[in-house]
Amino acid sequence: MSTEISRQQLPAFTARLAEKRRFMQVLAGPRQVGKTTLVRQALSALDAGIARHSVSADNPGLVGRSWLQTQWETARMLAVQAGSCVLVLDEVQKLPNWTEDIKRLWDEDTRDGRDVRTVILGSAPLLIAKGLTESMAGRFEVTRMGHWQFNEMREAFGFSLDQFIYYGGYPGAAQLVGDEARWAAYVRDALIETTISKDVLLLTPVQKPALLRRVFDLACRYSGQELSYQKMMGQLSDAGNTTTLAHYLELLEGAGMVCGLQKYAGQAVRQRASSPKLQVFNTALMGAIAAGEGFGFERLRTTPELWGRMVESAVGAQLLAKTLTHSSATPMLHYWRDGTREVDFVLRDKAELFALEVKSVASSPNQPGLDAFCSQFPQARPLVLGPSGVPLEMWFTLP
Repeated sequence: MSTEISRQQLPAFTARLAEKRRFMQVLAGPRQVGKTTLVRQALSALDAGIARHSVSADNPGLVGRSWLQTQWETARMLAVQAGSCVLVLDEVQKLPNWTEDIKRLWDEDTRDGRDVRTVILGSAPLLIAKGLTESMAGRFEVTRMGHWQFNEMREAFGFSLDQFIYYGGYPGAAQLVGDEARWAAYVRDALIETTISKDVLLLTPVQKPALLRRVFDLACRYSGQELSYQKMMGQLSDAGNTTTLAHYLELLEGAGMVCGLQKYAGQAVRQRASSPKLQVFNTALMGAIAAGEGFGFERLRTTPELWGRMVESAVGAQLLAKTLTHSSATPMLHYWRDGTREVDFVLRDKAELFALEVKSVASSPNQPGLDAFCSQFPQARPLVLGPSGVPLEMWFTLP
């Protein structure tokens, strides 16, 4: 089972922890989006008669199975004393063979009638999802958390839409926007480097870590643009081959950082063969790199070409958040191009097909790309976002 959560749905999540239903609660999402804080708030709202035991595996020294067994036995003893216990396991994907061990311990408790209610948190969404579906079918309920959206950043930190487009949706970094250099350093050091070193390099064999970092940097610089793997190789030294670049891009996607959107063609085989359109999951990643090169918020905002890419990437990030907070079956995000005619985003959600064109400045009412796409795919629903269509602030505040 899979559900979506926003920070306003904390009471519902707390209620699930209070239930005695035999489902593990799994909270998956990128780093620094509030997973641990949300669980801490949920625990504080529980009835005082329910014991709690919260631990984190965010330590490279935790390599043995005995650590997980010890934490679980502690929760079992607390459950005996209090009648029930909520066990919170943070960064669980860092433990070796975690799915097999948790499945065994969970099944033991189910068989013996122990009331240990388990919450699993992970900051590598695709690795978490893969482990769950491979080993623990029928035992878990997934709650997916994406980056904060405009409504949330505006309510919590007073962000304007332009600030959200540049500074993105990391709540931990929002308090630093008054000192842009400090904000950019925080994003680079505490978010980008931590995610790459802890969620990618420690969990997956990578032969060329320096190249993976350069692939990330390239994807941020060219977010919103189609770039073939051959062109990527031309910009990267020691790039190896296109297979290596595609693999590294997939690893960065699995960590919720950047991805390569595939061309929509109505046929999966053609989609996979196309050049990717690079896309960040959070525009703060673009802003931090731009700030380090002297293109801060004010300068970028008055550079139409660069700001247009930021706006388009912010829309793409919002659409990606929709794809991450739903089941893997729907929706799917692509782009489309036929010669010089293109559509920024194509979103297939179940039986519906949406074609979206993003404009950061006023433009001609004629949209040849949308017209061509709708001619080829008559079932598509076209939408222009920006001054010549649906106002961006309206679109970003829609549910």
